[in-house]
Amino acid sequence: MSQVVITGTGLFTPPHAIDNAALVDSFNAWVDAENARHAAAIAAGEREPLPHSSTEFIVKASGIHSRYVLDAEGILDPARMRPRLPERGNDAPSLQCEMGLAAAREALDAAGVEAADIELVIVACSNLERPYPAVAVELQDTLGAGGYAFDMNVACSSATFAIETAANAIRAGSVKRALVVDPEICSAHLNFRDRDSHFIFGDACTAIVLESEQVATAEERFEILGARLVTRFSNAIRNNAGFLNRVTDSDPQAIDKLFVQEGRRVFKEVCPLVAALITDHLASLELTGGDLSRLWLHQANRHMNDLIARRVLGHDPSPEQAPIILDRYANTSSAGSIIAFHLHRGDLPRGALGVVCSFGAGYSAGSVVVRRQ
Repeated sequence: MSQVVITGTGLFTPPHAIDNAALVDSFNAWVDAENARHAAAIAAGEREPLPHSSTEFIVKASGIHSRYVLDAEGILDPARMRPRLPERGNDAPSLQCEMGLAAAREALDAAGVEAADIELVIVACSNLERPYPAVAVELQDTLGAGGYAFDMNVACSSATFAIETAANAIRAGSVKRALVVDPEICSAHLNFRDRDSHFIFGDACTAIVLESEQVATAEERFEILGARLVTRFSNAIRNNAGFLNRVTDSDPQAIDKLFVQEGRRVFKEVCPLVAALITDHLASLELTGGDLSRLWLHQANRHMNDLIARRVLGHDPSPEQAPIILDRYANTSSAGSIIAFHLHRGDLPRGALGVVCSFGAGYSAGSVVVRRQ
């Protein structure tokens, strides 16, 4: 059975950044307009006034200070409050393919691999811009990759689930090289008029090259020692947008067609699930948290990451042990843990151990244990 190594990663960062102050100004302008529109009902006690947001509230709740997005103007317009992304013709590259192409080329360059040598492409993310043809097949064609390609969705856990899927294909001998791409346009499914979540998400795309150790030539390699996945059904994080909306006559603009979550419930239920997943996975490899040099965790919430890292490591993590990128990228769904891995691995010595872990809606969680060769 072939040993699998990660030999390259890539990152596409959108050109626009929105800091908390700008986001709060837009949100509060909309709140003021809504409260003025319903002033009579509010005065009569028939309606509660909408509360303002604040930068202090956002940082305290999440640890997020800024986020990158594909379009800032539409989001910050109080009359729109969603990205303005023009529809593309069928013969033009899709937006997610374009994002994936940028991240994939960086990953391929880092791995020293030609696109034609890739035999499997998986596009894995929370939302795909169309049901078919698969974005992965489009990206495969645009890159000039070989083999086969498919899309998959496990929400925020999509990247780790795709890594395990690709690694299994390499171990089985059906392919020698695979590419996992995570194009997340989270700003498109975020309700920017919800005070409790309007600050959560940003946009980004990551790419990972996986190879059989027998054919890898890159100097920097991370051997995948094992992966463990878990799912448990929950409605605490949900998005009801789908192709049946038009036949059920539901409102396509309804709040439940966007990201909805019960934040406190998610915190209480997901943190122990993820900590146990990583700890049990390490034990199965005869390892403990004390053996780890790094935890590249899903970047959803600073408090969640701190708690999970503390339970796994047995002590408060240092910034180096559990790097945080959500302060400037916000939650980028499945791309978050890969961004952390991409940006915070270069200082690790040979033999150092780490865990890439993602978790989210489903519930779902994936743990990938790696060792720098």
